[in-house]
Amino acid sequence: MKSPRPRKKRSWRSDAVAPDTSTTPGDLPRHIAVIMDGNGRWAEARGLSRIQGHRRGKDSVRAVVETAREIGIEYLTLYAFSSENWQRPRREVDALMRLLKRYLRTEVGRMMRYRIRLRAIGNLRKLPPDILHELRAVEHRTRHNDRMTVQLAVSYGGREEIARAARRLARQVRDGRLRPEQIDEQRFESALMTAGVPDPDLLIRTSGEHRISNFLLWQLAYTELYVTETLWPDFRRDEFLRAIDDYRRRQRRFGKTAAQIAGEA
Repeated sequence: MKSPRPRKKRSWRSDAVAPDTSTTPGDLPRHIAVIMDGNGRWAEARGLSRIQGHRRGKDSVRAVVETAREIGIEYLTLYAFSSENWQRPRREVDALMRLLKRYLRTEVGRMMRYRIRLRAIGNLRKLPPDILHELRAVEHRTRHNDRMTVQLAVSYGGREEIARAARRLARQVRDGRLRPEQIDEQRFESALMTAGVPDPDLLIRTSGEHRISNFLLWQLAYTELYVTETLWPDFRRDEFLRAIDDYRRRQRRFGKTAAQIAGEA
């Protein structure tokens, strides 16, 4: 069983979540991952095109990034486009690519102002050349920012990431740079796209679906899950803080008993 890495305890004021909360302040999640789901359903319920739902969802991205930055979240991973999403209608995929390009161009100034670093994970070679160029340019420009890291999962699949890591380690064994017995969890993690980023403490999924959709399959081993019926275009600051408050009420055990955890407090 994998043991959590030790880290400095952090807490925040409970009234930062909501004025009427009565919970005891707990540790902030260091890393939050979000499956941003429900854009299409939000639009269809209003007689709009799915593309209009995606456009509205972009406002939720800004709200969540801004809130996470304000309260001191260190890492935020957003599931923007899965490897399976390439199967969607061409018109919708093209619109999503245009939205991604516009987001990168309009938000890079804000990232620099607030010292937010952008990282991209996924099979990025599948992206259109102009999108990939824009993504790499923002990654390069923000590479020294140190207040928060936003990790954008684009053309991403968890199984594909694990297979890629296995192939990378296999090549090292073949080339004599690594012995099979040296491959442990830490070595495998170092071959993942997320190397250097701690595993998520909290996963938020919007739209009420209870599945992880091939997202961060290795990294979610001990992650706390929070599912909300709210569709992504309606997900804003209050709902984000509500998820964090729910997380802070939980006892994370990592395979230990409640008594053991209490004895360590």
